[in-house]
Amino acid sequence: MKIIDIIKNDKPTLSFEVFPPKTSQNFESVRMAVEEIAALKPDFMSVTYGAGGGTSDFTADIAEDIQKNFGVPALAHMTCVSSSRAKVRSVTDTLKDKGIANVLALRGDIPQGFDLASADYRYASELIREIREGGDFCIGGACYPEAHPESEDSFADLRYLKEKADSGCEFFTTQMFFDNNILYNFLYRARNAGIHVPVVAGIMPVTNAAQIKRIMSISGAALPQRFVRIVDRYGSNPDAMMQAGIAYATEQIIDLFANGVPAVHVYSMNKPVIARRIMENVSSIIA
Repeated sequence: MKIIDIIKNDKPTLSFEVFPPKTSQNFESVRMAVEEIAALKPDFMSVTYGAGGGTSDFTADIAEDIQKNFGVPALAHMTCVSSSRAKVRSVTDTLKDKGIANVLALRGDIPQGFDLASADYRYASELIREIREGGDFCIGGACYPEAHPESEDSFADLRYLKEKADSGCEFFTTQMFFDNNILYNFLYRARNAGIHVPVVAGIMPVTNAAQIKRIMSISGAALPQRFVRIVDRYGSNPDAMMQAGIAYATEQIIDLFANGVPAVHVYSMNKPVIARRIMENVSSIIA
């Protein structure tokens, strides 16, 4: 089933992101965690993709496992910045062979020292156009409520986003954010910029204090004082921080659904306990 059809359904949509192992030695433990999350029957699951396609085989295998063994639609990530056109075509052929109809097309992080000017792909919109030409995929993309860190400003960021939509992107999934008002403001500006494809809200449950440094380094997301106080108070107590982080994320999700956001995608970090507790917290809301 295509993600766009799931998102456009009348009921709220809840989905989870998982990531493949970096090496084959860790494949079994990751697969077990993914299967626990898939057994919760979310609306769909996305599977990330290593830089340069380093885990592309694992991505396709896990996505196929999710669909075949659990009947959960899978969304396979694909990055392009350090991939060749031949590699991208090979991956799309593999996804087609495995029955994966949904792709999240991303530029990906630029490796240190990489010459972007000589790359086959410089922008996600180029990858979106190539995937669109290469098969009947439902294509999603990424968006940044607080603007991409490399964008000149929020206006330029929206121009690039519209280019992705015009290239054939059917829905966007947001980078993590911790203040829902930031998303609501972004949605208003996006609509005014002529971007009318559905937006899936990406939520990161912060369940340990160490995540904060990584979050800030990769996203630059603003941290509301209410959130900071939670981390300051409970960050040294793993059980309390787990409970508080899931509660904060749950509150965000409920508010998003109440305000008409049709779909939420949870960055589960391959932790079934997070997925299960959030699913339990909103079970009647998404029923």
